[in-house]
Amino acid sequence: MELYTRRGTIMKILSVGDLHGQCVQFLDYLKKNPVDLIIITGDITHFGPLELAEDILNEVCLFDAPVLAIPGNCDPEGIHGKIENSRAINLHGKSTKIKNIGICGFGGSNPTPFNTPLEFEEIEIYHELSKAMEQIKDDEVQILITHMPPFGTKADIVPSGDHVGSKSLREIIEKYQPSLNICGHIHESRAIDKIGDTVVINPGELSEGFACLINIDESDDDLKIDSKIIDLKSSSKNSSKRYK
Repeated sequence: MELYTRRGTIMKILSVGDLHGQCVQFLDYLKKNPVDLIIITGDITHFGPLELAEDILNEVCLFDAPVLAIPGNCDPEGIHGKIENSRAINLHGKSTKIKNIGICGFGGSNPTPFNTPLEFEEIEIYHELSKAMEQIKDDEVQILITHMPPFGTKADIVPSGDHVGSKSLREIIEKYQPSLNICGHIHESRAIDKIGDTVVINPGELSEGFACLINIDESDDDLKIDSKIIDLKSSSKNSSKRYK
């Protein structure tokens, strides 16, 4: 599967997650700030209804940019069909390429104490992520989109101080070293971190107004990636945290 963006020296990607049914600030931002690609990292709804997920995705798709989406653990059973029926592209367990940028995704989460609708055992996470990463491992830039964060990072800490991310995801990142891992799931753990050469970004809840803006500079025959967390509430382009 290949997608194409408008020509230029900068590819601008806006990534959001943990919408939980709320997207007004997101849509307002897109009206004022054109981007080349939109990524949604799950929890499109808050346990439903299913129709809301399709409605949100179709509304986001009205902007002049491809939309890639994966489900979150709080999206209800049947979410895959709704993503497929929308005008967005379901990237769960799949990959796509934009120019020389490979992107793959996996939604849901590792097991939680709450028995949410879309949880996977670690062995399945490892197996599915391995297949997905094999499809993009030779691309110049590799972006791994997950709902869950990797274990043992600034992106997976709950208020108790415990790390609750996926150990399998961390193993995959250590093995393949993708350029970026964009994740979510742990709302209070908004952060940018690194595992080896991989930048890990959890932008926090869209429902609280946070998102991730990624600029890929294709000038000078060398791709440069600039990632930052932005606050959509103020429509500010200044980042609270940044990594180059």
